[in-house]
Amino acid sequence: MTGLAEWYAWLRALHVIAMVAWMAGMLYLPRLFVYHAAAKPGSELSETLKVMERRLLRGIVNPAMIATWLLGVALLIVPGAVDWSMGWIYVKLAAVLAMSALHGFLARWRKDFAADRNRRPAGFYRVINELPAALLVAIVVMVLVRPF
Repeated sequence: MTGLAEWYAWLRALHVIAMVAWMAGMLYLPRLFVYHAAAKPGSELSETLKVMERRLLRGIVNPAMIATWLLGVALLIVPGAVDWSMGWIYVKLAAVLAMSALHGFLARWRKDFAADRNRRPAGFYRVINELPAALLVAIVVMVLVRPF
């Protein structure tokens, strides 16, 4: 484990890079759903959005989430990196779990769009589009401010 401590700064930098890529996709995918919900199934726009959503999820969002998690776990096991008596780490981890759950919902909804089975209005996805940003704010504040 002491080997990880020597790489802590690099692990942290790579973790932040992966998180930024994950968040970019998590912010963009629901916005694509807003447009897709308004598109007529089978239309050229709908078919284009299907391709964009699949590529975004599989090519960026999924790999970035996996990298974020792996690097985050590596950071957590660096001796002395986290004071487990502080509350901020638990709030951060809860927000990351919520972001991961939202990721799962987005992946499921993408499959619904791919099969022309979406039953939710564009307004639903407009609301969902705000959740990743709110979770991101909570995560960043917990890590940088460590209010408790």
